[in-house]
This record gives sequence, structure tokens and C-alpha cells, in this order.
Amino acid sequence: MKMKAAVLTVCGASRPFAKSKPIEVCDVDLDPPGEGEVLVKVGGGGLCHSDLSMINGDRPRPTPIVLGHEGSGEIVEVGAGVHDVKAGDHVCFTFNVSCGRCRRCLEGRPYICERAIAPRAAGQLLSGHHRLHLDGKPVHHHSGVSCYAEYAVVDRGSVVVIDDSLPLDVAALFGCAVVTGVGAVVNTAQIQPGSSVAIVGLGGVGLSGLLGAVLAGAGRIVAIDLSDEKLGLARQLGATYTVNAGDADHVQQVRDLTGGGVDYAFDFAGTIKAMETAYLATRWGGTTVSAGLSPITSDFSFKQSLLVSEEKTIKGSYMGSCVPVRDIPRFIALYQQGKLPVDRMVSKRIGFAELNEGFDRLQEVATVRQVLVPHG
Repeated sequence: MKMKAAVLTVCGASRPFAKSKPIEVCDVDLDPPGEGEVLVKVGGGGLCHSDLSMINGDRPRPTPIVLGHEGSGEIVEVGAGVHDVKAGDHVCFTFNVSCGRCRRCLEGRPYICERAIAPRAAGQLLSGHHRLHLDGKPVHHHSGVSCYAEYAVVDRGSVVVIDDSLPLDVAALFGCAVVTGVGAVVNTAQIQPGSSVAIVGLGGVGLSGLLGAVLAGAGRIVAIDLSDEKLGLARQLGATYTVNAGDADHVQQVRDLTGGGVDYAFDFAGTIKAMETAYLATRWGGTTVSAGLSPITSDFSFKQSLLVSEEKTIKGSYMGSCVPVRDIPRFIALYQQGKLPVDRMVSKRIGFAELNEGFDRLQEVATVRQVLVPHG
């Protein structure tokens, strides 16, 4: 079938993207779903830093590639061998498909499935195939999803059935921002009620982490960002204190507010400066968690002797350590109960024509979560 899709033609384009136009909206060919795959009419796709990191060259991928890994939609067709979902089901995409059979999947960690690594890096579906083509040549898939398009063919394991009463533009956020942010707090760190927490970086993932900390009963929550507007939103969403990361003494401010540092500090910004802030704001015996993806060439360093003497823990968190079929429905249920107001993070709904400009806004840290509505 022919459909409209946002194709990234080059990684590392010059800014502003509104001028260089690395994203081209094209009519591409989409194959029907193969065995174990489904065809989804996309309802919404969130603009995320993981997409931005490909556009600006921080984490390059093979091009041309249809962007978008955080999204939702409605199944319109299922391929051979798919019997547990059907046309009409509303679904949320999950950006790291799992095979269910490798060592990591069998130990209950499908978010770091070993079998998914190679096809993901190659821009393929789990089957090793490309279902996208332009002028007769293959176009790569982003994280097995590619939801900046009118339709997407994905592996059955890349979708989770959700309550169809949830608006699809809001449902999109549960595919990345919510699972990564909330999951880092409740799954990876497993914070305890009454704990002190620092949230570094208040984009969609960071604010989700903040909401997760509120939900988990954190006693004191310090929100840290460069944007006073985002700090204001953080206070509305439950932050106890806010600190501007542009202040030269911002780490000391956190330590003073929390009596020597926090029990858990989270880097959600994906920069080395943010990771350093999180680590230095962590008290003796505390835990620093990084869920932000920094440029592939970046290194984080620390004094090893202090790591030992202060007995700190450093943990990575990918996809919020979430099991999507377990966690996405329960996070949606909490949203519907008013306990995870993630809709407050939606800054703007846009169409295809505004994608390049939208990523300029994201690069400038001028927005929280924009959502592409392909059929709007």
C-alpha cells in the first residue's frame, strides 16, 4: 500500500532543521504484514530525544529511515500465525521487541532481549525483513516501529493491547516516556516510601519519572532543569523543591535541601553534565540511576575510591526495566484513576509538515512532549 511517512535522509543535519529539512515527508510503499506481524493505523507518535539523537547525529542509524518509536494506533490487519490480537484492537507500540526465548527474556528482562539487538541496529523487523520501500529500495525501520507514518507493519511483540477508551494521542506516551520514566523509579530503583529523590531533566521521560516518584510515595522530590517553565510544571506535578541546573551551586543546593544528598538520583536528560549532577547529588549509600541516552562517544567518570568509601550504587535503566505487557496496562489504569496525569505533559499536537520545526523546539528544550497525529 502507498502511505505518507516521515523519512530521515541524513544523520547530523545542520540546524535549524526547519531550514536543512533532514526529515522528508514521502509517499512510501508498505508491504502487508508477514508471518507473526500486524498492520497498525497510527493514531499518535511522540517526538522523543531518541529520535532527535538520530537527527542531530548523536546516535546515528542507517538511512533512509522512517522515524518514530513512541506511539499508538489501531490494528487493521494481522499476518499469518497471529491469533491473540485482531483488527480493531487499540495498541501501544513498544520500542524493543522481545523473542521470549533468549537468556535475558527467560530471566524476566525482555527489554534487553539479546535476539533483538542485531535487527534493531540494522533497521529491520525482528524477522530480518524490511516492510518499507521507497522507489523500489528498502527503507529502514526505527526500533522496529517507525510510527511517524500513517501506518506501520510491526512484529506482534511490538504491540500491547490497551483500553480503547484512551485517546490515542495520549496513549502514545505510554510507549516510551511513561514506561522509561515511571519504570526507572518503580522497577529499576524500586524506591521506598519516604525516600528522597532527585529528578535531573524534565522532558517527557523526566516528568514521567517525577510522577512515578509521587506515585511511589517519595518523601522529598527535587526537580532539576535549565528551564524555569519546566520547573514550574514540575512543582504543579508534585515536586517538593526545584533547582535550576544553570546555577553554579545547583548540586550544593540539592544537598542542602536534603540534608547531604538524596537517596535516589535519576539522570533523565541523557547528558554527561546531567549524570554528574545526579551522581554528586546522591548521598552516601544512595543510588544513581541513568535512563538518558547520551551521545554514543560520551564517557562518564568518577573517583573509584569514593564509589567504594561512600558505597554508592550506579545503575542503568533501559525502557524502565519494564515488561510491556505487564506494565503498560497498569500504568494506563493508574492514569485513568487520576494517579498518573501524563496528559499534562502534552505540549502540542502537530502534523507531518511541522516535524522538522518540532525537533528544533525539542533540541532547544522549549517543549515537553509534542505528538504527531498522522490522520489529524
